[in-house]
Amino acid sequence: MKLALKFAAAVLGCSLAAPQAGLAQDVPFAEEIHVFGIEDEVYPAQGCETLFVGSSSFRFWFAMAQDFPRTRLLKRGFGGSQISDINFHFDRVVGRYRPARIAFYAGENDIDAGKSPEAIMADLARFMDRKIATLGATPVFYVSAKPSLARWAQFEQQSQLNRMVAQMASERGDLVYVDIVSAMIKDGKPDPALFISDGLHMKAAGYKLWRKQIAAAFRSAKTSRAPGC
Repeated sequence: MKLALKFAAAVLGCSLAAPQAGLAQDVPFAEEIHVFGIEDEVYPAQGCETLFVGSSSFRFWFAMAQDFPRTRLLKRGFGGSQISDINFHFDRVVGRYRPARIAFYAGENDIDAGKSPEAIMADLARFMDRKIATLGATPVFYVSAKPSLARWAQFEQQSQLNRMVAQMASERGDLVYVDIVSAMIKDGKPDPALFISDGLHMKAAGYKLWRKQIAAAFRSAKTSRAPGC
């Protein structure tokens, strides 16, 4: 029995270490995307889940399932990712599912990497085009770029991006802008109580605010779920 368990563990370890079929090891985020593929094999999506896709702010939301207890979730956050990375891996982190809705968090790392708000919006437009082609009218809830202590110098660029996304959302029925900025600002700056020691990632208190704003957006959106869900 012990030998069988050791063999199974070795096989699983090799499987997790190997790159996903068609995904070279030097591709950005290859290992994380491969782990998502393993998870999909072990726990196949049933359809009509709420898909959270984006960067580390979703990846590190460890209590997400507890924060949305009545919602079936798929969490596909991979740390440091930009919208262009989500587009690159679209088929593996979005297109393979049939979600009821998509919660989307990306754009903040894009600004930190030196991209202009205009370039980021072009990437978002490409994402939305692929979403329409694959998932039709499934609504996307874009969570605004968050203010943080570590990236406070980028706040004006973040604000410009947020305004542009809000404008895009006002012009289409499948995109909802979720403002989390005002809830995270205290006395004119990001509330230090919301962040861990790096000044960038959030404590549970920060995620509590996010849950409130995102849940409210889900409830109030004119179209909150994909047709058939």
